[in-house]
Amino acid sequence: MKVVAFNGSPRKNGNTASMLKLVLSDLEKEGIETEFVQVGGELISGCRACGACRQNKDMRCVVTSDKMNEWIKKMNEADGILIGSPTYMAGLTPETKALIDRCGYVSRSNGGFLKRKVGAAVAVARRAGAVCVFDSINHFFTIAEMIVPGSSYWNLSLSLMPGDFEKDAEANGTMHTLAENFAWVLKKLK
Repeated sequence: MKVVAFNGSPRKNGNTASMLKLVLSDLEKEGIETEFVQVGGELISGCRACGACRQNKDMRCVVTSDKMNEWIKKMNEADGILIGSPTYMAGLTPETKALIDRCGYVSRSNGGFLKRKVGAAVAVARRAGAVCVFDSINHFFTIAEMIVPGSSYWNLSLSLMPGDFEKDAEANGTMHTLAENFAWVLKKLK
């Protein structure tokens, strides 16, 4: 079993990355292989709605000027997917939005290869907007017919400066519970 985490924050070592890495660490303790992928800060094109992936049916996006096809392949090969994003103007980072739009379109155009994979979102906000981010990522998971495990609270942290997540005891507990539930669902499915 393998879980791939996609960090939509341009801060490679910020709070979103810390949240994802905590979940990955707990999953590794359960014997699950993990991978961390840095998406934020990359130059990524949004979906052009050209429909080429629907016509070509080659599990790829026609845009090849970025790393999206590499990431789509990772999602296709994974059993579980974690996506994290900080809150930008009460929404996702543009990189996270491009990831879910383009991967989602390619999946739906190629037999729905995300169907019945396990997916979980994590979000970070200074004060507000994290629920919108959490919802947006979960909309992607549910429309892709993925299985979304819950936790003891929404998977979010109110953190501003790098390192603030480590001080957020409730968010840390939520991530541990998320990892436990994520592993349980994966093992039940296998």
